[in-house]
Amino acid sequence: MPIITILPHAQLCPSGKTIEVEEGKSLCEALVENEVEIEHACEMSCACTTCHVVVRQGFNSLNESTDDEEDLLDAAWGLEATSRLSCQVKLGEQDITIEIPKYTINHARENH
Repeated sequence: MPIITILPHAQLCPSGKTIEVEEGKSLCEALVENEVEIEHACEMSCACTTCHVVVRQGFNSLNESTDDEEDLLDAAWGLEATSRLSCQVKLGEQDITIEIPKYTINHARENH
């Protein structure tokens, strides 16, 4: 089972966190299930960018992004070459390290 290392985020995960999840699971679902309250305003339907993450290690082990995801990522705050929408990431066999960007383009935080 892959291990996700979440780098510290001032609001969502101040100390950082390490979680073990099953292969094939959505990264966003894994985060929410493990009490990392990442925003997901579109309910994980690939219709917004609020669940944007930057994959710092293990990027190549993840499933390929779709054209829809790539189009949405163009509007994400803090876009990098290894940016993904966590709702579209299916975890592979390898461990990954992610960073949750400081901001989203959302004007108001969703309460999930």
